[in-house]
Amino acid sequence: MDAFYAAVEQAAKPSLRGKPVIVGGLGPRGVVATASYEARVFGVHSAMPMAQARRLCPNAAYLTPRFGLYRRVSEVVMGLLRELSPLVEPLSLDEAFVDLQAGGAGGGAGRWPAGAARAVGERLRRDIRAATGLSGSVGLAGSKMLAKIASEQAKPDGLVVIPPGTERALLAPMPVRTLPGVGPATAQTLRRAGIATVGEIAEAGEAELVRLLGRAHGGALYAMAQGIDERPVVAERDAKSVSVEDTFDTDLTDRARIQAEIARLADRCVARLRAAGRSGRTVVVKVRSYDFSTLTRSETLRGPTDDPAVVREAAARLVEGVDTTAGVRLLGVGVSGLADFTQEDLFAQAGAAGLPGARPPEPAPPPAAGRAGSGRETEAVRHWLPGLDVRHTRYGPGWVQGSGLGRVTVRFERPGSPPGRVRTFAVDDPELEPSEPLPPWDGQVSEPAIRPNVMSSSEAGAPAPGTPSP
Repeated sequence: MDAFYAAVEQAAKPSLRGKPVIVGGLGPRGVVATASYEARVFGVHSAMPMAQARRLCPNAAYLTPRFGLYRRVSEVVMGLLRELSPLVEPLSLDEAFVDLQAGGAGGGAGRWPAGAARAVGERLRRDIRAATGLSGSVGLAGSKMLAKIASEQAKPDGLVVIPPGTERALLAPMPVRTLPGVGPATAQTLRRAGIATVGEIAEAGEAELVRLLGRAHGGALYAMAQGIDERPVVAERDAKSVSVEDTFDTDLTDRARIQAEIARLADRCVARLRAAGRSGRTVVVKVRSYDFSTLTRSETLRGPTDDPAVVREAAARLVEGVDTTAGVRLLGVGVSGLADFTQEDLFAQAGAAGLPGARPPEPAPPPAAGRAGSGRETEAVRHWLPGLDVRHTRYGPGWVQGSGLGRVTVRFERPGSPPGRVRTFAVDDPELEPSEPLPPWDGQVSEPAIRPNVMSSSEAGAPAPGTPSP
């Protein structure tokens, strides 16, 4: 999918279409999750510090991510891919590999004719646009590595086929970082040896690469430099852990606040665990200090659990043993050792039954001030984040453009409507409420057209343009 998060926001917010949009963390330490193509013209890209993005593109719309909505759109796209083949390997919400041969939709056994593959790819792109209103780019090739490269070349909103026999000529001038498994350290090792392109890797020979990088890594890179990638498309990847983390705008030093944040993160982690229908045996806490040094602590329970009280207590014990006096920049809570069943905590069971000597269940802590939640929690805090959905009793659905000084600015529009009018309210206006996001196809297509399709790649998008000050 093309600039996925930003594209979803532009499709759902008519006033942002054709304008620079940037999605990500909006605090002083936030980073860009994705930027629209209009914002990329100014040099903004994903993983860039948000403060730098604001300097490069001050008139963009800067929006808080709405991951629930992005997942809904992603499910529609992945459904189209699974109509094409049972072998679909999602890499993220907006990118996946599809094994066309397993689907047998156009080539049957053996190689696909390039024309048949192209026809399936074009049909996929049409179906994605019809179902979601968004564009995707498709790369078709004989291996995962080459299909990924083709999809990047196809961006935005295009299709590229790499015919068999052309792989080496295509790869030769590309930088070594193009190949999977070549990170900064490997690239530096190759550069010291005078190897800067994929063609030079192939010319160096397997023996030289094994000498430089070791047998496994050197041999794999030599094969890939010649266009050989035997990795299969894997339909199901079993998650090994579930975790959540937050970076704070200012370093935390207060122990009570740190414990409250750990408890809140533990509850979020368990909610995600339960949503996946899993339980876990090991609780992990991550602490990043003011100087970016990071440590983790873990505790293994007697059996798998999805009880929030059990995870909160374990996380609290773990963070209690960490020195946080110098300041904490990031906290995280995770659960690993996943299982599909739960061995209930005996003490928790005893507490629920009111047995003598049992621990009473620990109540969930109140939300930290200044953090937006959902439902009544959001209403109490009245912290309106740019990009989030609202509904007004008189004016209907809209989204927050900005807030501050006790006021909140809302643009009233919805997917498929003309650009809407902007109005400003007091942050505690009783007629203004948080609401569920409307999908980008709302008002566009009566029903997403889920029809068979191909293999697609995507990327994280960028923030939205021109968020006015309140």
